[in-house]
Amino acid sequence: MNAPSGDEARLAAEARARVLIDRQLTDAGWAVQDKKALNLFAAQGVACREVTMKSGHGRADYLLYVDQRVVGVIEAKPQGTTLSGVEWQSAMYAEGLPSDIRLKALTKDGRLPFIFEASGTETHFTNGYDPDARSRQLFAFPQPATLARIIRDAEADEDSPTWRAKVRHLPELDTTSLRPAQITAINGVEHSLAAQQFDRSLVQMATGAGKTYTAVTLAYRLLKFGGFKRILFLVDRNNLAEQSIAEFQNYRTPGDGRRFTEIYNVDKLTRAGMLDSSNVVISTIQRVYKALQGDEVTADDDPGLDDFVPDSPVTVAYSSQLPPETFDLVVVDEAHRSIYGVWRSVLEYFDAHVVGLTATPGKQTFAFFRQNLVSEYTYPQSVADRVNVDFDLYRIRTEISERGNSIDAGTIVPKVDRRTRKQRLEALEEDLEYTNKQLDRAVTAKSQIRLVLETFRDRLFTEIFPGRSTVPKTLIFAKDDAHAEEIVTTVREVFGKGNDFAAKITYNARDPKGQLQAFRTSPSLRIAVTVDMIATGTDVKPLECVFFMRDVRSAQYFEQMKGRGARTITPADFQSVTPDAPGKDRFVIVDAVGVTEHDFVDPPLNREKGVSLKKLLDKAATLSLTEDETATLASRLAKLELDLNPAEREELDDVAGMPVRDIVRGLVDAVDPDTQAKAAAGQADPEAAIQRLLDDATRPLAANPELRGRILELRATHDRIIDEVNADTLIDASGVVDTGRARSVVESWQAYLNEHRDEITAIQLLGEARVRRINFADIQELADRISRPPHNWTTDLIWHAYETLYVDKVRHSDRHTLTDLVSLLRYTVGVDDELVPYADRVRERYAAWLVQQAQSGTNFTETQRWWLDRMVEVIANSAGITAEDLDEAPFTERGGVDGALRDLGDQAADLLENLNAELTA
Repeated sequence: MNAPSGDEARLAAEARARVLIDRQLTDAGWAVQDKKALNLFAAQGVACREVTMKSGHGRADYLLYVDQRVVGVIEAKPQGTTLSGVEWQSAMYAEGLPSDIRLKALTKDGRLPFIFEASGTETHFTNGYDPDARSRQLFAFPQPATLARIIRDAEADEDSPTWRAKVRHLPELDTTSLRPAQITAINGVEHSLAAQQFDRSLVQMATGAGKTYTAVTLAYRLLKFGGFKRILFLVDRNNLAEQSIAEFQNYRTPGDGRRFTEIYNVDKLTRAGMLDSSNVVISTIQRVYKALQGDEVTADDDPGLDDFVPDSPVTVAYSSQLPPETFDLVVVDEAHRSIYGVWRSVLEYFDAHVVGLTATPGKQTFAFFRQNLVSEYTYPQSVADRVNVDFDLYRIRTEISERGNSIDAGTIVPKVDRRTRKQRLEALEEDLEYTNKQLDRAVTAKSQIRLVLETFRDRLFTEIFPGRSTVPKTLIFAKDDAHAEEIVTTVREVFGKGNDFAAKITYNARDPKGQLQAFRTSPSLRIAVTVDMIATGTDVKPLECVFFMRDVRSAQYFEQMKGRGARTITPADFQSVTPDAPGKDRFVIVDAVGVTEHDFVDPPLNREKGVSLKKLLDKAATLSLTEDETATLASRLAKLELDLNPAEREELDDVAGMPVRDIVRGLVDAVDPDTQAKAAAGQADPEAAIQRLLDDATRPLAANPELRGRILELRATHDRIIDEVNADTLIDASGVVDTGRARSVVESWQAYLNEHRDEITAIQLLGEARVRRINFADIQELADRISRPPHNWTTDLIWHAYETLYVDKVRHSDRHTLTDLVSLLRYTVGVDDELVPYADRVRERYAAWLVQQAQSGTNFTETQRWWLDRMVEVIANSAGITAEDLDEAPFTERGGVDGALRDLGDQAADLLENLNAELTA
């Protein structure tokens, strides 16, 4: 038998390709027809084979009709053909329609808008409506309804016909509710979408920094302004789907403030969830794969499904219920690292831009996302920005944990059936030696578990959380469900507590969702034991202790587990579950297995625990901080910022001349290995380059002695030392006035005013001859400054000291207000020769002012006196009054500013100015 010629082989290959293409078109809902039997009403989409084009343009393999109009062309080639090399042919067909067909054709710039090249195993598609249109690979042909929708959208908006055009003109991002890192991430993804250099974008954002909120904001903008129709939101576990849905439900849209779910439908992936009305679909990748296979997908948790990782990469087939064009965007939120390996084909099935959100991307992650890292935000940076809290390490070592142990042959030991958990006693037939790696898998050493937990209990309030009395919210990671069962039982025994104190929260536990919610909010549930269920993505903000009783060899997974303790929480919410702690400013990793000794575990920022803040600041002044000390200083300042109230934070920023958060961020960046590597690259002396980096970061502190002093002042204000060591001894108890103490206070007060004359606004104002009025904000600043250690002064204390020494010049008052500081200032610097309470002085001047007005012929009605009398009370308590004060109580009961204009007439503004000038001078 003769072998087929080259032409025969080529024709046979083309025929095989067309059989495959026919089948793919049919699967996608196209009616495939020959021209002689053409029926444009047979289906919404008709693919007509072998159509001769106008002279010189050859014959098109397929013309595509949608709603009786020609909209596209397919160039078919044998399998193995490089399709990008035949784009000229399909483009020629798109431009070469014969006149009879052109009458019913849809063209864009004289050519058909939809161009395909296909070989049966590979399909390329060019959408002519896209800006700078170029071909991209598809898993399969789009359905006719999809092309019809693209056409409708293009005809409705000719300037921006597709989402690839619309994303180039998105409105400016509303940053009101966003953190800087979230702004950078959203802008980075949108820039990547507009540039279209990559079909994937990677966002690296520290755990707890608000990745999901970032994704919800991005989803809203792309659905509202970007022309996106449907978004797939992939979570790591099904129990996280509810948490993600809550994020969408709670999201308030910029402008009208409506909830996201009032505008767009958010559903979990079920048969109901794939209705046309779904705008955001939330699922695990395992459930998407199951849906692609045509299997039923339920909304219930299924650990067997959601934890399933196949041994080899999965393959996917076309699904008419979930076609490749179903989603415009796929967001992978904290997905398991295997998603880019064994599950990769599921992601690549969809014709969508893929956005990855992760705290610690690995090499495989970077490779999948084409190295297109659009934003980067590390855990130390999040600590600097007060988004997360820093952590401390506490290591527990035991003999069995480190080395394992042995049991002699003949020893009767309990054995537990793994499936039924039924226990039986049995004598060992031979000596058993087990390593620490076999612990809690092949062998359970109850003594080891108990010793670790007893050590934790005994050191908890002396070393780990000194001074506390309530067990902090603690999450223990176990190796498997049986290990978790053993741990939770032992925890209850060791702490002598009941079932409500410690619980196992795993997929196999009773009501895991209810237990998880109780762990977040219940004051009684203090310790939770889990395997994987709370390892990633799940928020438990009051958590202060992350306890490893299992090893982890993945950097990504460890960071996720560590991140459970990193969340910040408001003091009020924190104290509602942990009442004996003022606030959460750190968490502790308790390591009983050596997990923190792996190379991939970065140390905390707070590395030099024995060095005081004062010593760190002193070394900063001389630019002699080491790298570890620089990191520690960053941690201490970040912790201080968490303790400060907004007014104190603003004060510190003013002294620094910049946000202190930026100083902390600079210190953190200076100890970042990547930043140091960039600084040292190409330098003759890399160590010197790194030292310059550290010095530059320290400069804002080194060059500002006042800032260093103010930091220590504020730290002392928020720290209260309790002396339980020294017993006090009574020296004296009598009614004799201590003039020595009074004199010391007065002299110290006078010296303080003289020393700080150039930096406290209230003192500066009194030093200027033409200025006598002091704003209330400046009085408040002075009061805050003197109330701090080492002075701890109050207005009453200083007033009483003056009254003790100069009783004939000081008018007594049983109640002092903040404005009495003005009287103290004026008397101390010599403006007044008598110390009179500020309110008394204001009222006396008011009485004199009224007499003066009457003498000049100005008399006020009873209604006008109501306004004036209350204005004077405001001046007495606030050292002045503004027009804005008239819209506050008590003036609002008579109409506020409008009432003042009504009752005082045109002279209202003049009276306000006159009272301020006469009564506060």
